[in-house]
Amino acid sequence: MKKPVIVAVGSTRRPKLDAVREVLELLAARLTAGAPAEVRGFDVPSGVRHTPLNREDTMSGARQRAEALVAMARPRKERWKYFVGLEGGLDIVMEGARRHVFLQNWACVMDGQGTSAFGQSGGILLPDELVTSVVDQGVELSAAIDSFAGGEGIRDAQGAWGVLTGGLITRQDAFRIALISAFAPFLNRDAYSAKTQAGGPPFS
Repeated sequence: MKKPVIVAVGSTRRPKLDAVREVLELLAARLTAGAPAEVRGFDVPSGVRHTPLNREDTMSGARQRAEALVAMARPRKERWKYFVGLEGGLDIVMEGARRHVFLQNWACVMDGQGTSAFGQSGGILLPDELVTSVVDQGVELSAAIDSFAGGEGIRDAQGAWGVLTGGLITRQDAFRIALISAFAPFLNRDAYSAKTQAGGPPFS
C-alpha cells in the first residue's frame, strides 16, 4: 500500500477540513498518484482581521495561513506535500452610489517548493442587516450570522452560505470550489507557466 500523502491545513474548523478531504478524494488519481491523502489541521494565524473587508485581505489571510504551515514544517523536517490556507471574507463593490457586499471564500495552496496558487469560491450577496452589523458596526461575521439566523455555531455547520441559500450551498461547498480552483496549476502544470504562478517560499 502506498504511503499516505500529508496535506497540512491552516485551520481546525470542520467545514474547512472536510472540504479539503472531499477535494483530495476527488483529485486523488491526478494529485497524489492514487496514494491516500491524510489531512492534518493546525491552528495558525491568518494575520488579518476576523472578517476581512476586502478581497486583498482575504487572499492575504489564506496565503499567510499556508506560509505559516511551511514555516512550521521546516524546523520539524516534516515532508508534507501540500500546504493549504483557507479564508472567508467580504468584497465591497460600489455600483454608482450603491454598495454591494459579497461573501467570498479563498484558498491558497503551496507545495513548499516555490509554487503557490489561489482559488476563489465566487460570491454571495449579504443582506443589509448583515452588512450593517459586520461592515458598519465591526461585528465578526460568525457572531452576526448566529444573531441573524437565531442559531449558534453556524460557521462550524452550514455557515452563512447555507443560511443565505437555504442549504443549497454550504460553507464547505464554497471552500471546496475555491480549493479545486487553487489546485488547477498543480493539475495542469503545462498550462501554467512560472510567470502565471504566484511564488511561495521554497521548502528547505
